[in-house]
Amino acid sequence: MSTEILGFPSDATEGSAPSAAAGSRASGVGAAVLVGCSHGTNNPDGQAAIRAILADVRATRPDLDVREAFVDVQQPEVADVVTQAVAPPATGAGPGGAAVVVPLLLSTGFHVDVDITEAVSPAHSGRGPQHGPATAARALGPDPRLAEILADRLAEAGVRPHDAVVLAAAGSSKAGAARDVEDVAELLRAHHDGPVTVGFGAMATPSVREAVASARETLAATPPRGRTTTAPGEPFDDDLAASSGSEPTDVPRVVVAAYLLAPGFFHDRLLETGADLVTAPLAPDARLAAIVLDRYAEGAAALAGGVDDPR
Repeated sequence: MSTEILGFPSDATEGSAPSAAAGSRASGVGAAVLVGCSHGTNNPDGQAAIRAILADVRATRPDLDVREAFVDVQQPEVADVVTQAVAPPATGAGPGGAAVVVPLLLSTGFHVDVDITEAVSPAHSGRGPQHGPATAARALGPDPRLAEILADRLAEAGVRPHDAVVLAAAGSSKAGAARDVEDVAELLRAHHDGPVTVGFGAMATPSVREAVASARETLAATPPRGRTTTAPGEPFDDDLAASSGSEPTDVPRVVVAAYLLAPGFFHDRLLETGADLVTAPLAPDARLAAIVLDRYAEGAAALAGGVDDPR
């Protein structure tokens, strides 16, 4: 498995998702197993956050067989879970069932394009003609609901309307991953009046630290909205506040919006980037389960229609 690291129930949907149940009936097998595949982490809080997403999925769809898998760090590996999910029930008992791997990853990238794609291949080691089909859904993002969750996390952190926000993603060497993050940044701009830029933890530029520094320089060069110009020699309101020992309340800050599903290595690093505030990760949030189920439905419908890759 590659060691490249990707960045890391509501009735609201991104669009009208196909019916997974209809797809499974058309294929002549039971409902496809939903394999929720995350990167993996050694952080116990991060592990709990990912399990919470799948717990919400099971609560919303108790009829589904939902299994957990990983591309790195934790076990079981995604390919092994898929092989077990599509295995024939017994020798001579007919073909195995189907599986849809839903990446619990926020953007496309190496893990989605390579690790998970290889895991669902019928040519993968250990599979034969009696094994059922498997497919990989697209990543969770971009999606308007992710921007809504980010906006909620910003509000919880105490963001002010004219603060500068840096959307911080883990990063990937794949260009498509950066485009996905930029798309989410554009969605987030609809929820925040101040500037929204992007930074990456690794594999892409600018880094989060560079993006935070750039945002701070831009703020320093831009007079705060609503500030009245003073006569030469007269202090600004902020100067008056400083002389009285109080903190100015209208000075924009730099806030990092953590575009990460769960706590762990990258979220810890965000606390060291020089930002004034850092938001909590996205999970747990019931809207994530809704996105997972939409991706699953797309994959199940693709299997029913004989499409190898719905992405």
